[in-house]
Amino acid sequence: MDDILGKASDLNGLIDYQDGSVVSRTIIDKGTGTVTLFAFDKGQGLSEHTAPFDALVYIVDGESEITISGEVNKIISGEIMIMPADKPHSLKASKRFKMLLVMIRT
Repeated sequence: MDDILGKASDLNGLIDYQDGSVVSRTIIDKGTGTVTLFAFDKGQGLSEHTAPFDALVYIVDGESEITISGEVNKIISGEIMIMPADKPHSLKASKRFKMLLVMIRT
């Protein structure tokens, strides 16, 4: 984290894809919230779960399918989606994608 503190950074360059894997890099981790960068290989994902806080997803590269309460949403590079607190959601890489996940605790 210190290597990017106070410096302009290219999100795509901060994390690399790995075959058959989901990779993450924590950007900010404070008691008030987190910012995490993820890279998903095609076909990878996060299984259905809930979170106690709203979570903002920004797709940095590629495209994803985000399912919220059973509704599938296709989201592509440059788009954002807010996953509401306490609603079941999951993510799947229809193509390789990178996302920035921002959670602010209330």
